Amino acid sequence: MRTSRAIRSEFLRFFEERGHTIVPSAPLIPQNDPTLLFTNAGMNQFKDVFLGIGTRPYKRAADTQKCVRVSGKHNDLEEVGYSHHHHTFFEMLGNWSFGDYFKKEAIAWAWELLTEVWGLPKDRLYATVFAGDEEDGVPPDEEAAELWTSVTDMDPSHILRFGKKDNFWEMGETGPCGPCSEIHIDLTPDGSGGKLVNAGSPEVVEVWNLVFIQFNRRSDGKLEPLPAHHVDTGMGFERITAVLQGKRSNYDTDIFTPLIQRIEELSGTDYETGDERSVRVPTRVIADHIRMLAFTIADGGLPGNEGRGYVIRRILRRAVRYGRVLGFTDPFLFQLVPVLVETMGDVFPEIAERQEHVQRVIRAEEESFGRTLDRGLELFEEIAGRLEASGERTVPGEEAFRLYDTYGFPLDLTQLLARERGMTVDQERFEELMEQQRERARAAQRFQLDLSEVARWQTVSEGPDSEFTGYESLEEPEAQIRRARVLRDAQGNPVYQLVLDRTPFYAESGGQIGDQGTLEIGEEVVRVLDTQKDEDGTIVHIVDRLPEDLTAPVRARVDADRRRATMRAHSATHLLHAALRKFLGDHVTQAGSLVAPDRLRFDFTHYEAVPQSALEEIEAFVNEQVLANLPVVVEWMPLDEAKRRGAMALFGEKYGEIVRTVQMGEVSLELCGGTHVSGTAEVGPFRLLREGSSASGVRRVEAVTGWGAYETIREAERTLREAASVVGARQREELIERLERLLAELKSLERETAELRRRAAMASLDRYLSEATALNGLRIVAASVEGVEREELIAMVDALKQRLGSGVVVLGSVIGQKPAFVVGVTPDLVREKGIRAGDLAKHVASITGGGGGGRPELAQAGGRDPSKLREALDAVVPFVRQKLNA
Repeated sequence: MRTSRAIRSEFLRFFEERGHTIVPSAPLIPQNDPTLLFTNAGMNQFKDVFLGIGTRPYKRAADTQKCVRVSGKHNDLEEVGYSHHHHTFFEMLGNWSFGDYFKKEAIAWAWELLTEVWGLPKDRLYATVFAGDEEDGVPPDEEAAELWTSVTDMDPSHILRFGKKDNFWEMGETGPCGPCSEIHIDLTPDGSGGKLVNAGSPEVVEVWNLVFIQFNRRSDGKLEPLPAHHVDTGMGFERITAVLQGKRSNYDTDIFTPLIQRIEELSGTDYETGDERSVRVPTRVIADHIRMLAFTIADGGLPGNEGRGYVIRRILRRAVRYGRVLGFTDPFLFQLVPVLVETMGDVFPEIAERQEHVQRVIRAEEESFGRTLDRGLELFEEIAGRLEASGERTVPGEEAFRLYDTYGFPLDLTQLLARERGMTVDQERFEELMEQQRERARAAQRFQLDLSEVARWQTVSEGPDSEFTGYESLEEPEAQIRRARVLRDAQGNPVYQLVLDRTPFYAESGGQIGDQGTLEIGEEVVRVLDTQKDEDGTIVHIVDRLPEDLTAPVRARVDADRRRATMRAHSATHLLHAALRKFLGDHVTQAGSLVAPDRLRFDFTHYEAVPQSALEEIEAFVNEQVLANLPVVVEWMPLDEAKRRGAMALFGEKYGEIVRTVQMGEVSLELCGGTHVSGTAEVGPFRLLREGSSASGVRRVEAVTGWGAYETIREAERTLREAASVVGARQREELIERLERLLAELKSLERETAELRRRAAMASLDRYLSEATALNGLRIVAASVEGVEREELIAMVDALKQRLGSGVVVLGSVIGQKPAFVVGVTPDLVREKGIRAGDLAKHVASITGGGGGGRPELAQAGGRDPSKLREALDAVVPFVRQKLNA
């Protein structure tokens, strides 16, 4: 039996022998494509080539691409675990032609690999071709149909025609597209599956899709021809492995069996003999989801509340819930990561390199969700029980939103639970409530740039462009404008852009913001507001207007003071990174940064707050390196050599074969294209301002350098002098002593005040007892108390219970502008009458818009509306009367 490793290797070797360059998989977090949450097809990394705005140094390529499909058009989530062929994460084997070969070679090579190399039976294979579409004005693909008969020996009756739904491939609502020819294999026992092609039958499955990209779908839905024709083929690695290994389920292949075996070991279940619903489906879901989680996190994704972060969180929580079905109550997903490192680390080394980070992130998220999952499941059972009792089969959108907002249940998790009970969820109402949460809407807005409508540049002059000269000089005396264009921002305002032949302006990259400055064209001065990189690396100057004469020579000047301040901050960021790793551990890696002239922000992987003592050590270390005036040495070298020297790479960045390294003594060596000082002394003083959480498993520090740091020191000195003056300290050194003495006096006064309040409250007990309501031999006190804290309420309730003998006490007060309640019930009423303090607390608090609970004999509650405090207390006697009559 061929192993999955062998199948992958044979595919890549086959195309390498036919002139294809083997390229690495693109990261799952898309680079320079804001239209995608995740890389979902092999062609994503080549989209710029298909659009005619990018090039590659090769015409033919092959790869195995990591893909994730969990949202939008390509959403297989609900099928995962139930279907044996759908996954959230999968590999796509593919071969590509960029304006080189087209349909003939693609079809002939596909047939050769499947039938001659892998030996699939020819009489079991079918090919589908595009039948045309009148609405789009695209005729049938007779060329592909003829080639299947002329360059292969496929049975002509096995060549089938299908419409746009099945045989016209599109990546999304807009973008590259074209007719495709799919290859299907008949797995029926008697070979009678021809009629099941494209019928959704597991007995006839698609194994390869040959896409002939020749159109671009515009945002108005119209098709336009692409400048050149391309081939994009995609073969599901998991599916072809199942076929070649003779398995009816992808999960029975050696891709998944190591994961399933580990899940069995951890859970004590038996996948082969286990119940389909309670063992086999949960095991398959977990085996699938851990692959998606591990690889997205290894490629820079993190669980969060927006965009792709929320998708990762949804998948993780879905897997945790299925883990409950298998009996897992403690974090377990992170223990599956080593299996992936063992089975896939040779092909995708990033999973091995970042194993510790991946496991830490997953475990932290599991622990966080585990604290609320059980309560959320209990709440869902309560909701479902009430609905079933009333004959309802739809979970209200309000309840689904409550599960989401309070317990972190993604909608699809609630839908999953509902489906298991034969129910549905009011998704429309849920979405209405989600829309009201404005912060959730931000994520949806970030991924809507339409790259199919890239504004056309106006060519001003011919020749190469974007030569960066800003490492050596902040001025370019005679530059030429190569291209110009005008875009519109979201408000419809014009955005002016220029491309120069050479420029000293640094384009935003690696966390360092883009330069500002001026362009002088004769007597005219155009301000450069920002500098960015286009999709293909072109340096784009965003200016306040287009110059009157686009053909005249340009003097480009960078704002020198702003650039130098930015350089200080960038070099300080490298020293800060080294300090964090020194004092917190080697697991610390950069997870994002902002390098600006007035401040720097650095996100890094770490799983707890950094103690103040460590922050002081980190700040001192950076300042030590500044005072040491370490030389900052910049070198260009091959990527492999830089890695051998131990250079740290900025995670998520794409590097070429030749890279730029920045070294600061023996302290720091990083791959970096940013601008830096020549010696660390130029950084000036360094001050950490704050540290906090940025995302799950990610911390953030903010700092200032140079004049910014000096100003914070001056401000701190000024504040200390003023504080000393306020408290009457003659000198700053006496400030602490004076403050300690004042705080001690304040605490003493607070204790005296609390004692006076307690005595006053206790003195009022007789009045509350005299006003008690008698009911069936017991007494009820329900009173409002002013000017007390919660601890005093509790003491008063305890004292009243002792003096009542048999009764109920409810005291309410407005504390911090919100109603608060303490409820006490004597033991005999709990035991004999079933009156529980927790139930009564919850009842009275609900009237004020709150909730609460506690022990049967003592409970606390809080509310939102203090105006309803009296109404809540008036409800105590009726509640007790109802309990006595029940």
